[in-house]
Amino acid sequence: MLEGRWKALIIFHLFRAPVLRFSELRRAIPDVSQKMLIQQLRDLERNGVVVRKVYPEMPPKVEYALTAEGLALRPALVALKLWAASRKRNRL
Repeated sequence: MLEGRWKALIIFHLFRAPVLRFSELRRAIPDVSQKMLIQQLRDLERNGVVVRKVYPEMPPKVEYALTAEGLALRPALVALKLWAASRKRNRL
């Protein structure tokens, strides 16, 4: 469900801001291509981690937010981030 380079990063950005527009996510993660970001968001949506809301206006406004299941990932991802940081410190 969280495989790939970008999904955890997308989720971390959504932890900080409960709702983000596609363009905000794109600016927050400048190294990801638009195609890859769309693909990763679709996978997260399909897995019930992210919800996508489209507003019927021009240009289209699309917002993403974490579902309850996505929010439940916070303790595990924070622990994983702390573990990775401690490994990095120990290697230096």
